[in-house]
Amino acid sequence: MASQKPQRSPAEIEDIILRKIFLVKLVDSMETDSRVVYLEMTAAEILSEGNDLRLSRDLMERVLIDRLSGGIPSAEPPFQYLVGCFHRAYDEGKKIANMKDKAVKSEMESVVKQAKKLAVSYCRIHLGNPELFPSLATDKSNASPLLPLILSEVSSSLDGFGGGGSSGGVVAPPGFLEEFFRDSDFDTLDPILRQLYEDLRGSVLKVSALGNFQQPLRALLFLVGFSIGAKSLVNHPWWIPKGAYLNGRVIEMTSILGPFFHVSALPDHTIFKTQPDVGQQCFSEASTRRPADLLSSFTTIKTVMNNLYDGLAEVLLCLLKNAETRENVLEYLGEVINRNSSRAHIQVDPISCASSGMFVNLSAVMLRLSDPFLDANLTKRDKIDPKYVFYSSRLDLRGLTAMHASSEEVTEWLNKENPGATDASKQNDGENRFLQSQEATSSGSNISVPSLLQNKPMSACSARPKYTFICECFFMTARVLNLGLLKAFSDFKHLVQDISRCEDTLSTYKAMQGQSPSPQLESDIARLEKEIELYSQEKLCYEAQILRDGELLQLALSFYRLMIVWLVGLVGGFKMPLPSDCPMEFACMPEHFLEDAMELLIFASRIPKALDGVLLDDFMNFIIMFMASPSYIRNPYLRAKMVEVLNCWMPRRSGSSATATLFEGHQLSMEYLVRNLLKLYVDIEFTGSHTQFYDKFNIRHNIAELLEYLWQVPSHRNAWRKIAKEEEKGVYLNFLNFLINDSIYLLDESLNNILELKEMEAEMSNTAEWERRPAQERQERTRLFHSRENLIRIDMKLANEDVSMLAFTSEQITAPFLLPEMVERVASMLNYFLLQLVGPQRRSLILKDPEKYEFRPKVLLKQIVNIYVHLARGDSENIFPAAITKDGRSYNKQLFSAAADVLRKIGEDGRIIQEFIELGAKAQAAASEAMDAEAALGEIPDEFLDPIQYTLMKDPVILPSSRITVDRPVIQRHLLSDSTDPFNRSHLTPDMLIPDTELKAKIDEFVRSQGLR
Repeated sequence: MASQKPQRSPAEIEDIILRKIFLVKLVDSMETDSRVVYLEMTAAEILSEGNDLRLSRDLMERVLIDRLSGGIPSAEPPFQYLVGCFHRAYDEGKKIANMKDKAVKSEMESVVKQAKKLAVSYCRIHLGNPELFPSLATDKSNASPLLPLILSEVSSSLDGFGGGGSSGGVVAPPGFLEEFFRDSDFDTLDPILRQLYEDLRGSVLKVSALGNFQQPLRALLFLVGFSIGAKSLVNHPWWIPKGAYLNGRVIEMTSILGPFFHVSALPDHTIFKTQPDVGQQCFSEASTRRPADLLSSFTTIKTVMNNLYDGLAEVLLCLLKNAETRENVLEYLGEVINRNSSRAHIQVDPISCASSGMFVNLSAVMLRLSDPFLDANLTKRDKIDPKYVFYSSRLDLRGLTAMHASSEEVTEWLNKENPGATDASKQNDGENRFLQSQEATSSGSNISVPSLLQNKPMSACSARPKYTFICECFFMTARVLNLGLLKAFSDFKHLVQDISRCEDTLSTYKAMQGQSPSPQLESDIARLEKEIELYSQEKLCYEAQILRDGELLQLALSFYRLMIVWLVGLVGGFKMPLPSDCPMEFACMPEHFLEDAMELLIFASRIPKALDGVLLDDFMNFIIMFMASPSYIRNPYLRAKMVEVLNCWMPRRSGSSATATLFEGHQLSMEYLVRNLLKLYVDIEFTGSHTQFYDKFNIRHNIAELLEYLWQVPSHRNAWRKIAKEEEKGVYLNFLNFLINDSIYLLDESLNNILELKEMEAEMSNTAEWERRPAQERQERTRLFHSRENLIRIDMKLANEDVSMLAFTSEQITAPFLLPEMVERVASMLNYFLLQLVGPQRRSLILKDPEKYEFRPKVLLKQIVNIYVHLARGDSENIFPAAITKDGRSYNKQLFSAAADVLRKIGEDGRIIQEFIELGAKAQAAASEAMDAEAALGEIPDEFLDPIQYTLMKDPVILPSSRITVDRPVIQRHLLSDSTDPFNRSHLTPDMLIPDTELKAKIDEFVRSQGLR
């Protein structure tokens, strides 16, 4: 029978465990493990003290210090050794768990726990003071040795781009990091954490969306998860960098969070270029790639960017939940926004402003923070205080252009308001609950809001108002979206235009190269092809990160739905008509809040399925309420943008059945849409801009397309007819006047440009003569030729729309056309068009490919003749034939028979032709009558002649300012386009005209007496 093993005492077990953990021995014996160090001096000291050469918990720290201070050549560096000690202690702990003797087990567990604590404690000491325990190993890296352990802790099996790189095979022992960061004082850990944050920042500084950013991001999130880590981050000198040269780009590149926000697929300035190059790697020579490859790249970029957004949102949320760090986060966001305010400019300086990538990322993150209060019913909107715009010291909002109020009006109103001791939002400590559940509530206490002193922000006042997190988050998100996502839309639009321009120029160069090759042209073509390739890569990067991210767009749409519902709340809610006076709270709101909402809607409307599931009714209500309200929204271009949104939503254009109900079954739409579109059509004549003359055509093009669609909807057509009757001498007459003005100008311009184009075509077709011209002259003439082509195409398209609208409306609405102040204007327009289309010069307008220029003379002629016939049908007083003949410039009786001949050839309805011929006969008869009447009157006294038209006045009126007498129809026609006295430019409206009854009596008597003669 084998002899039983002698039982070890607890002291012996403790000695064995501690020797294994710390890899030391006090007795010089043969040792197979080369890592074990013999502490000879320590052993001698212990013996001299009369103690056994056995390790115990009492000797633990002394032995550890001696081991670290020993300067042993072959020993591990201090940090790796201490981490190893923790790991070995963990392993020993697992073995102890199997001990049967509970007393010994409990004692040994206590020993292991103490060893782990000691290892962690000395790790902190070493990292905070590396010179205490110098290492003989040469480590050239300045990075914290703690970083690989954190990276290994947070790494996951991420496939594809942006995933986890390796942490060099180093793995943190279970529980080590938790213990390292949990139980320590701030002063000990802060230097260590500072170094870690700097290392993490550096690791993503030049990283693109395809690089390894996810591990550092997870490491950052891991660190801020500890209260001490969060505090250290916001107290880091680089949390918000300081300095005289601080600007938006400096914050992006030098703050701790900045480089994380810089990670992007979007292009940036060469100096700040990141790797791998997303455009080059994913989209080079995209036109030759398979669609599946492009789709795979799009999906990859969208996925990694959403990982970035989620991670950064989680970091900020973690810091916001912590009452100690919340204010620092808001301060950081405010600084980033204020320092980048110039990103709103058309030209952005990339050296002083943060990148588009940063601000698109920040947009996505802020939308995630706003998400809890974007519920369908927008139940938290009452937490948003409009006074934040004036009294917040966090954001610089006061310099922004307001909806309607001037800066002087804002100042005057605020001084008048003088809120004194008004209660700020009643806040409670529920904000913590909001942040923990991601549902916003208010916080704080009742704070009195001081009056605004000499237009200074509140920071200049003694007290500072408190706002709910929802309120702060709302305004910050609005600013970030303006400088980020919306600016990116604008950049994308300009990029597409640049590509289009380059492609046009390239095709021109290639055509020229085909005719007369030259080395310079070859060089220009190669340069342009390279430019187009780079632009195309950039375009696809935008598409990948923004256009393809449906969730991002939907979140932004939800945010702007809250924005417009909140804005409407400032004027009393969704109801018409609007109050006669615009509330100052609304008038003072930054204009871009609304402009951004409209831009987003336009952009999203052009992306397939982007509007699916979005609640559009509130947007529709808002647009109908405000698009024709200059007393609420001063900027006519902003009101015009609302029409552009509606234009995108027309069912035939949007491709979505959801938008049809907005026009055809929507209460406010049925009642006010046509009325407000007609009003805006008139208002847009005078925008106040130096380009107003040309701008109005583009804006009216959108209105015309909408009106044409609405005319086909019976309920809208009925509303239109009602307006024409009620506003016969009001807005409808103005609308008709501008419609006729535009038609004349556009058709005239188009026809003149066609004549010029034909001359240039003749020049270029004479090859021998053309080749003799200098190359530069040929280039300039070719460019001019293409420019003329584009002008004709645009003007002709707009002219076709206007004539078409005159044709279809005149079929059912004739009265306004036949008013005294309008009928002669309409007749002269129709006569002029008829002259151009069937007169002696018509052959000079024949083009090889008229459809290319949207020039359809047959269709135009049919429409012109239809307008003649429609007005003749509605002419119960038989005034139209006389008006036709009064036009001395274009009227010719032969034109009617010539037009009838053409109409027969192109197959027009025989009844229309017959009615048109009859109208021509009536006009001829009226011309004879007019000549007889003129002959009967003889010489007319000057005082009876209208000073503008030099025709006999029928209804003389006195102009109140200049005191000159004119004929009422003549001055009323002038006032339709210009509300001033033509003789001294003073303000004048039709109701200010004074009837000259005395002169009228004289004229009537003169006519009567001449008739009797």
